[in-house]
Amino acid sequence: MAKISQKLLKKLKSKLEEEKALIEAELNRFAQKSKRAKEDWEARFPLFNGETGGSALEKAADETEEYSTLLEIERGLETKLQDINLALKKIKEGKYGICEKCGKSIEIRRLKAYPEAKTCLKCKTK
Repeated sequence: MAKISQKLLKKLKSKLEEEKALIEAELNRFAQKSKRAKEDWEARFPLFNGETGGSALEKAADETEEYSTLLEIERGLETKLQDINLALKKIKEGKYGICEKCGKSIEIRRLKAYPEAKTCLKCKTK
């Protein structure tokens, strides 16, 4: 089992915290934190200005389509944020770098490339 040095652990924690801040900033551009669930975000639905006519309907359709695209982006960013938060929690608890499936150490090179990894490469490819 490869042991993660304190220096590397500090570096990975910093990388996770930076990525977390970037994701939260991106989410804040088009979503807001849910009042119902702590780690949940909700994309803001476009507010139509009450225009009428063909161009207003076209604009409303475009905004609705954009909203559905933002929902998919939100889900992806939200999932990544949850993985980062879990990794930060594991660092705090001293359980970071342990594969959730087999219980062995996650490869250092994998953690450097993907610090929020939950599994080792062997379990990931199964």
